[in-house]
Amino acid sequence: MNKYVVIGISDHAHFVLADEVRSLLSQHQYFSGGKRHHQRMRQYLPAAYEWIDITGDIPGLIQQYKELDGEVVIFASGDPLFYGFANSIRRYHPEAEMRVYPYFNSLQLLCQRCNIAYAALYNTSVHGRGWDELDTALLKREKLIGVLTDGVKTPAAIASRLLAYGYDNYTMIVGEALEGVEEKINTFSLPAASDTLFHALNCVLLIENSPRKKWMGIPDILFEGLENRPNMITKMPIRLLSLSQLDLFQRQVFWDIGFCTGSVAIEAKNNFPGLQVVAFEKRIACDALMDRNAFNLGVPGIIKVIGDIFEQDLSAYPPPDAIFIGGHGNRLDELIAGIHHYLKPGGRLVMNAVKQESNTQFVEAVTALGYQLHTAINITIDEHNPITVLTAEKIQT
Repeated sequence: MNKYVVIGISDHAHFVLADEVRSLLSQHQYFSGGKRHHQRMRQYLPAAYEWIDITGDIPGLIQQYKELDGEVVIFASGDPLFYGFANSIRRYHPEAEMRVYPYFNSLQLLCQRCNIAYAALYNTSVHGRGWDELDTALLKREKLIGVLTDGVKTPAAIASRLLAYGYDNYTMIVGEALEGVEEKINTFSLPAASDTLFHALNCVLLIENSPRKKWMGIPDILFEGLENRPNMITKMPIRLLSLSQLDLFQRQVFWDIGFCTGSVAIEAKNNFPGLQVVAFEKRIACDALMDRNAFNLGVPGIIKVIGDIFEQDLSAYPPPDAIFIGGHGNRLDELIAGIHHYLKPGGRLVMNAVKQESNTQFVEAVTALGYQLHTAINITIDEHNPITVLTAEKIQT
């Protein structure tokens, strides 16, 4: 069984390894880390050592480690357990034994420099990944958010994203080259940060200045509608009832088919920030409409797919465990048969039926596929036509 020793180090010019760590280095042959880690640590390494550079191909690198006859010492920045290399070992070599000697992570250092208590810090990373964690923090209205950045998702890009979705109620602190000779720490308004260039090594704190309102049931009037069909929206009470039938607290991926204004997808993401939402719509006019509604209501992170769903490669999207049918183009049987292959066992399918014909088609289609039907719920809002909320659950095999 392979073994690893993972050592967190600092960029500080006078950083000193602990005696315990220095003593174990002389007992090893294989060492690994980034090029700058090699430059910093080579003075501590034994005469006959072998160094392996950490590159972007992590699975290939772990395989290289596995082929070595001996324990590998790996140097990493800060805390290797905090979005660090120790997690890569756990992911690609879970059976390996590992000892970790951590240092402070960069967000801890930035908080310490600024005398900010970080017990309630909500940690996120956009380094080499999507916006999901930061979006979740914003939707949860976190008051203190830490962000690990990269060369694309820079502090300026982060500030621009917050401003686009109306989160102008945060101040940004940027720590650059922490503990290095070029260290700088500055506080910015988001407009100022969005127009600033920063050192490549940086991290961010977002501090809420004032709370932003959040709804449990977004008022219909806040959604912009289609130009010629302003009332074409799933009304708020029906929207909330439909989402409750989808049992979203237990779900990970939600598909909204026929999103139109985006009301169902936006409501779902707003109330379940960690939910992955994929929204499909055929009408080109709804493309920008969804964007405007999501921006205005401060709901980032929805995956939007424009085009006929019958022509989409649905395998390109994360498989759902909840689906809402908001539109089917008079091809309901065909739609249910198609999405059946992607809905996970135990997943739920919900549709709002105005016509008895749609009600009957839904029941017959899901029954033929062996789904469990839940009790239908009839609801009428104001002077509108009665609607039946239909729910079916795919049986687990």
